[in-house]
Amino acid sequence: MPHEIRVTTPDELAAMPRPKAWLCDMDGVLIHENLALPGANEFIKALESSGIPYLVLTNNSIFTRRDLSARLATSGLQIPEDRIWTSAAATADFLASQSPGGSAFVIGEAGLTTALHQYGFVMTESDPEFVVLGETRNYSFSAITQAIRLIEGGAKFIATNPDATGPSAEGPLPATGSVAALITTATNRQPYFVGKPNPIMIRAGLNLIGVHSETTAFVGDRMDTDMRSGLETGLQTHLVLTGSTDLADVDTFPFRPMAIHEGIAGVIPLIS
Repeated sequence: MPHEIRVTTPDELAAMPRPKAWLCDMDGVLIHENLALPGANEFIKALESSGIPYLVLTNNSIFTRRDLSARLATSGLQIPEDRIWTSAAATADFLASQSPGGSAFVIGEAGLTTALHQYGFVMTESDPEFVVLGETRNYSFSAITQAIRLIEGGAKFIATNPDATGPSAEGPLPATGSVAALITTATNRQPYFVGKPNPIMIRAGLNLIGVHSETTAFVGDRMDTDMRSGLETGLQTHLVLTGSTDLADVDTFPFRPMAIHEGIAGVIPLIS
């Protein structure tokens, strides 16, 4: 008989092991269109008061970690920049492990270029080792053309995340995954995506705060990125229904989160 898809009950939650650390997605979990979601502030305060290590993750590569800390503060969430981990920062960390002090042609915003500079990368249009594609609200046709030519010339193709669209007040916008598909069609070269659902972003985040996957929980709003990457990294997975996933959507995936909650407030009883 198929397993019933439903919100986790308080009794089921009480029987779960208490995580020693938390990873948490940002959009759709803590905030929605720059407004804090119910329970978000209480969740962060509970972690801080308990001294439990945590990290807020986002596939958004536009903003620096400092920028995001400031933006979250305007939403009423006090989260230090060293508790924020972006796909841009994860990409820079990955590239530094592959080619310390390397060079890259970059399409993206300050979040990506700042992270790469901090890891000692040189930005260049002349024979770069990597073409690095991130998110921007102003994709340039000339920059995309240059990226295609550099990849055809031998540059390795890296992208921050596979998200095909991003949110805006007016509706979805084309994002990194869509532009990567365009470049792939032109070059016949697939990028290496560093951001979620690639477990490498999660593992780098765990290392950043010095915790182990076996005792860490991940709360997110997407099955295809958050729950998949958490599952593949061996984390306790918690899905919230305040973002991109409805309860009916869960049954369309071949894997399940450990628990499902109406919102972030539902996981607070596990913080102790």
